[in-house]
Amino acid sequence: MRIALGVIVLTAAVAVSGCSGKGLRELRPPKDGPDDFLVIPSKPLSEPASYAALPPPTPGGGNITDQHPKADAVAALGGKPSAVAATGAAVPAGDAALVTAASRYGVPQDIRASLAAEDAEFRRKEARTANIKLFPVDRYADAYRKQTLDPFAVSAWWRSRGVATPSAPPEEQ
Repeated sequence: MRIALGVIVLTAAVAVSGCSGKGLRELRPPKDGPDDFLVIPSKPLSEPASYAALPPPTPGGGNITDQHPKADAVAALGGKPSAVAATGAAVPAGDAALVTAASRYGVPQDIRASLAAEDAEFRRKEARTANIKLFPVDRYADAYRKQTLDPFAVSAWWRSRGVATPSAPPEEQ
């Protein structure tokens, strides 16, 4: 009797633990401790050419050692970080034609909000069965599996129609 009761209690504990709402993406940290991505290294300190030419300090103002991730990314990709810093997120003049062509059929002003609402509704529908898992799995990939492409099948489809396609790495076994 005690063994049967123990099995029932253990089964109930496993079943209840699988019902926790972890969302679609279940990512576990590899170790206990601080998150390395939350630490942003500052730029190295440098001595100015003239201390007399320094502006007076302003509370909450910028510093030459502050991080500017967008401007740094633009500079790393070969762009002009001054355009990003000066305009915020404005479109550079060289890309105006591209933006015009991409928005020729109109751009909904609430595109992000509408896509977020559609995706939330999709995830709500997929979450009905996503919580029934005995072992930890990537629920994100499981929920969006119908919307992903198989690159090898697409490549084979185009090759069968005589279209030259680039080579692809071999499929994993």
